[in-house]
Amino acid sequence: MRTYHLTGRPAGFYWISSLLMALVALAPRPGLAWNAAGHRLIAAIAWEQLHPEVRREVSSLLYRHPDHPRWLKRAGGEDSERRVFIEASTWPDEIRKDKRFYSADSDAPTPTLPGFPDMERRRNWHYVNIPLNATPDTTPLSGQLDRQLVALARTLETPAADQLERSYALPWVIHLVGDAHQPLHTSVRLDAEGKWDRLGNSLEVRNPFNSRRPVSTLHTFWDDLPGPPWLRGDRLDQACRALMAAHTRPTRSTSSQRWIGESWQIARDSAYPPGNNLTPGELITITEAFFENSREIANRRIVQAGYRLADLLNQSFNTAQR
Repeated sequence: MRTYHLTGRPAGFYWISSLLMALVALAPRPGLAWNAAGHRLIAAIAWEQLHPEVRREVSSLLYRHPDHPRWLKRAGGEDSERRVFIEASTWPDEIRKDKRFYSADSDAPTPTLPGFPDMERRRNWHYVNIPLNATPDTTPLSGQLDRQLVALARTLETPAADQLERSYALPWVIHLVGDAHQPLHTSVRLDAEGKWDRLGNSLEVRNPFNSRRPVSTLHTFWDDLPGPPWLRGDRLDQACRALMAAHTRPTRSTSSQRWIGESWQIARDSAYPPGNNLTPGELITITEAFFENSREIANRRIVQAGYRLADLLNQSFNTAQR
C-alpha cells in the first residue's frame, strides 16, 4: 500500500505544551462533516461542471472500486454514472460503521479484501484541528485532512499509479473536498485551561428551527444544515438547482490549503453562538439570527465545494492524461 504523506508542515508545536498534546491525542474523535445530504449535493454540483472526458474517467475508476455494486444498486437504472458518483461521496463516512473495516486506535485489523489497499477507516483523514486562538497556518494539533487531500489528489493525477489505487483514492477526494469546507472540521476551540470542545461536539444546542432534531451538539447542528441525510433523487436535484441559482460560481481554486483557511476563519468568526459563556454541558438555544446566518454560510460552502471539486478533478485527470 502506498503511504500517503506530505512534508513541509510548519516546524514544531512551539507554543503547545506536551500535556495539552496528550489531552488532545486522547480526546474522542469528532463526528461526521456535513451529513449525507451535504456530500451528495456537493457531488451533484461537481458532476455538472466536469469535462465529458473527465466524467468518463471518473466513472471508469468508480466502476473498478470494490463497492461499486452497492452504489449502483442505490443509483438505480437512470443516469447511473452520475448517481454512482453522487453515492460514492458518502462512502468514507459509511465505512465508519462497516464491520469489514477497522479503526486502528481501537480495533484489531480485519482481513484485507480484494481491491482495497487495507481496511483501515482512516478517521483522522476527515479533519484537521487548527486552534482558533492562533492563526490558520499554525501547526495543527491533530488530523490529516490537510495532508491527505493533497496526497490523494496527486494519486489521481499520476498516470503511473495503479488503477485500483486511483479508484480507492477517488471517493476519498470527492468526500474530503466537502469536509474541507465544513468550518468545524478545520478548527479546534480551546478554553483558558487548554481543554478543547471536540470540534463543537461537547457543546449542546437547542435548535427551535429543526423539528427533526431540536437538540444536538453544535457540530451536528452544522452537519445537518444542508438538509435531511436521506435527501436523494428528484428532491436532491431540485435542491442542487436552487443552490446553484442562489450562489454564484466561486473564483476557481484547487488549493485545499485555501479552502481550509477559509473554513477556519468562518469557524472563528461565525460557527459558535455569540457570547463567551459557552460551557460544555450547558444547553444553548440557537437564535433565529444565528440559524439563518449559519444556514446561509453552509449553503454557500456547499456550492463552493461542488465547483471546486469539479475544478480539482478536471485538473487532476487532465494532468494524468498528458
